[in-house]
Amino acid sequence: MTGAVVVGSGPNGLAAAIRLAQAGLEVTVVEAHERAGGGTRTAELTLPGVLHDECSAFHPTAVASPFLAALDLERHGLRWRWPEIDLAHPLDDGRAGLLARDPAWVDRSLGSDAARWHRLFAPALRHFDDLIDEVFQPVVHVPRHPVTLGRFGLGAIQPAPWVVRRFRDEPARALLTGVAAHKFGRIDRPLGSSVGLMLAAAAQAVGWPVAEGGSESIARALVAELESLGGRVVTGVTVTSLPQLSEIAGAAPDVVVLDTAPAGALDIAGDALHPRVRRAFRRFRYGPAAFKVDLAIEGDVPWTNEHCARAGTLHLGGSAAEVVAIEAATQRGEMPDRPFMLVGQQHVADPSRSNGSVHPLYAYAHVPQDYPGDATDAMLRQLERFAPGIRDQVVGTAVRDVPGWATYNANYVGGDIAAGANTARQIAFRPRVSANPYELGVDGVYLCSSATPPGAGVHGMGGFHAAETALRRLR
Repeated sequence: MTGAVVVGSGPNGLAAAIRLAQAGLEVTVVEAHERAGGGTRTAELTLPGVLHDECSAFHPTAVASPFLAALDLERHGLRWRWPEIDLAHPLDDGRAGLLARDPAWVDRSLGSDAARWHRLFAPALRHFDDLIDEVFQPVVHVPRHPVTLGRFGLGAIQPAPWVVRRFRDEPARALLTGVAAHKFGRIDRPLGSSVGLMLAAAAQAVGWPVAEGGSESIARALVAELESLGGRVVTGVTVTSLPQLSEIAGAAPDVVVLDTAPAGALDIAGDALHPRVRRAFRRFRYGPAAFKVDLAIEGDVPWTNEHCARAGTLHLGGSAAEVVAIEAATQRGEMPDRPFMLVGQQHVADPSRSNGSVHPLYAYAHVPQDYPGDATDAMLRQLERFAPGIRDQVVGTAVRDVPGWATYNANYVGGDIAAGANTARQIAFRPRVSANPYELGVDGVYLCSSATPPGAGVHGMGGFHAAETALRRLR
């Protein structure tokens, strides 16, 4: 039987393994951590019975993913849960921009800008499945829906401040700018709107749900699907070379798929890579880092805007102009006094995360690459800005600093949880300029991590495309 080894058990690695197993290959997944899942792990980080997602938390790309949808992971216990409001962006004046599948929340929060908002997103929402089909591929491809992709691209190529100029008031401007900040980098440059427009459209089309019981439920379902196809996962084993994989699998594998950052591929494949690939991977740029603080909170968060209590996700960064400035400073290597933060209230949609009246509060801030300091106090001050008195409700705290991310997952080089900077070049050609971004130029060896298209997110599409490339070569 044809054998395959996948290094790394993140969503992309597991997706690649499942696709290969579906095609009849004998598949082994090797994971350095004691638990499978990569960024989809959940743990009691603060207090017993309080469940915190360790990295990924909200999953619009998972419910939109064509490959994950085709797997019917609900058979393995995966349950999606949606908050009433998917996203809130509070402002200092007490208002907040709100985003949800129910357009009434947009109308209520954006006022006179609501009609402009709906006009901006109407084409993407009318053809959302076609758009997903296009953007979940490498940027350079022959489109099946050229009009839909072209219309989206006209907005995506613009800097975020250009797109938000169509709005007259701050809630709409800040709301879209905050979503654009998921790009993890300069959003006042070309393609600065790309991530924001896609994620905002997804919030209105499919929502930003959480997985019941924690993001680890996604990993458990994917592992169960792989095992049902005869595959297996080996944990607690760090792969350092290609020859090592023969020992693990019992024979030299015909296919090797690396769910690693380019730095990891260099470590494992080493001299087997063509010199031009090695050079490209050494030049690969990583983006700003995340600094994460998990809190156990007694009671509800005292948001200044009452609707924020119903939101699963919140962006804390103030006005649109402030968010743009924060992201630019972070990219320059400067630690902002008021960092841009993503806050998660998963328990709003999934009460199983809480222990009685004690709830988990998930938060990470954008900080410079390799930031050596402690951003905890700056993050708590930013929380207090929009939820005065919250410090008095904290009954447990867990901090993951920037160096801690590499210990958690070696793919997060310098604390970059997106596994690569979203520069214009790397959005278009990720991880290197190549006709097929999943090939490494070594016979039978492929890359499938978030460093490959379509980039970060729990969607498995990088793994699916890498596996499809491998299967075409085997034929």
